[in-house]
Amino acid sequence: MHYRFSFPNRVSHFAEIELTVHDISGETIEFHLPSWRPGRYELGNFAKNIRQWKAIGGNGEELAFRKSAKDSWLVNTNGNQTIKIQYSYYCAQPDAGACWIDDQLVYINPVHCCLYIKDRLHEPCSVALEIAIDDKIACSMKQEGDRILTAADFHELVDSPWMAAVDLWHKTYSVHGTLFHIWFHGNVNPDWDKLVHDFSRFSKVQIDTMGGLPVDEYHFLILVLPFRFYHGVEHLRSTVLALGPGHELMDRPLYDDLTGVASHELFHVWNIKQIRPATMLPYDYSKENYSRLGFVYEGNTTYYGDLFLVRSGVYTVEQYFDELKIRLQKHFDSYGRLFLSVADSSFDTWLDGYVPGVPHRKTSIYDEGSLTALMTDLYIRKSTNGKSSLDDVMRILFEDFGKKERGYTELDYQSAVEKVAQYSMSEFFNDYIYGKSPYEPMLSSLLNTVGCDLIRTSAAKVHESKFGFRTGEEKLGCKVMAVLPGSPADRAGVGKDDEIIAVNGEKVEGELSSYFSETSDKDVVLTLINPMKRTKEIVLKTVSERYYHQYSIRRNPNSDEISRDAFKRWTGQDFNS
Repeated sequence: MHYRFSFPNRVSHFAEIELTVHDISGETIEFHLPSWRPGRYELGNFAKNIRQWKAIGGNGEELAFRKSAKDSWLVNTNGNQTIKIQYSYYCAQPDAGACWIDDQLVYINPVHCCLYIKDRLHEPCSVALEIAIDDKIACSMKQEGDRILTAADFHELVDSPWMAAVDLWHKTYSVHGTLFHIWFHGNVNPDWDKLVHDFSRFSKVQIDTMGGLPVDEYHFLILVLPFRFYHGVEHLRSTVLALGPGHELMDRPLYDDLTGVASHELFHVWNIKQIRPATMLPYDYSKENYSRLGFVYEGNTTYYGDLFLVRSGVYTVEQYFDELKIRLQKHFDSYGRLFLSVADSSFDTWLDGYVPGVPHRKTSIYDEGSLTALMTDLYIRKSTNGKSSLDDVMRILFEDFGKKERGYTELDYQSAVEKVAQYSMSEFFNDYIYGKSPYEPMLSSLLNTVGCDLIRTSAAKVHESKFGFRTGEEKLGCKVMAVLPGSPADRAGVGKDDEIIAVNGEKVEGELSSYFSETSDKDVVLTLINPMKRTKEIVLKTVSERYYHQYSIRRNPNSDEISRDAFKRWTGQDFNS
């Protein structure tokens, strides 16, 4: 399969793509465009970005074709053994998982725009790039000849994004014989000494933990944007990270985001690229690849991405706890945890996993998944008196499935956990993975075993704490963004997207909390305008219960030596560090 990319008018954002296919037999041949990309488990409908699709025969004649599906084309070969497919693809999405072209950069994720033939996925692929002579190329594919990239098959091709630009900043480092590349494009002044030092440290800890890296070279492709942004996508031997603004990249908190997402995506080299659910091995690019194991391939990766940073010393313990606090807060603020398990939420990423969706319908495979990984890890450590951990589970999955190119099942994962824990985990999985049991009691108990306390405090804003609703500022007042089920606001009839224009008859101008009293036990009258532009007044009843608690983790100074030792085994840091 031979692809050619050209860019005659970069500011139009269109790439001109040509695919040449030889050794064709039969009266028709069907071409497909992937309908989704690995790493984002939802349909992408990339074909909507294609225009002027045509098929060309050996004599330059246009061949008849018809659409056989929304992203498939059936071509009449007319006896041709070689056919060229030509089309334009619109590249105007500057994030870590799509394509972008302008006068400074060509950035392509081949899974968005490269056609395939179902029974020829195994064939070698080449990509010829018609780019400026001064453009540098950042990519994990091999470069052969003049501007030609090669891949062993279609799977490698579409898992190998690339950037081409004059301004590509590049450094390398080596860990245990593996060469790592860091590439930057954008307005940034990288502190290379700090970057190489920190990236080397977390890379080493990951490789040491897993017993070796399954690739001999790895590329961090970092797209620096001029606006606030955060996104990362994993690939076979690389990752694309998109962050901004560039002038803040080397400063906290954005630098923490950079190292955090880089560590997360690197661990995906093992956990999804090698250790993969059976339903995704191999990937089927034509349809949904359903799995209830998102709590492993995204949840465990989210957990380890941060844990490796504290173990390597890139994060302090307090920085690590700050990241855990974010996960905890998202979990406890989402009442979807009461209605859909993390396993079932994984299955439903194909339905609405990357948008807020219906209020309180689902959980997050990233947030809840990272907390179930934390609980699993601490549970194993407790049951084995610190002799084993979730690290051992991940190594088993790598040895028994990843290295052998076997997909694992839900039962395989639970069996590996039970093997390491030396204890039945059925109740744990039924309660927290497949069920909707509250996490707080288990989290609190397990954190105690490593000398830590789960701290719960009241929400800072009175209307959140006392009445159970959250708002965002609007031109005329405050728009209701969320209402907790069963709260005074819910019972009184406050609805999502209602606009609050007055509290106790006083027009709202500014921060809503200033119109509420923490100590008052009087009811509150709200004047609202609902989405249908009808005005209503409702009464919020004061109750003793509090809502939207704030959660954090802190070390208990009264912890015994056993707990302190367990803390060090867990984080790699001394308890008093």
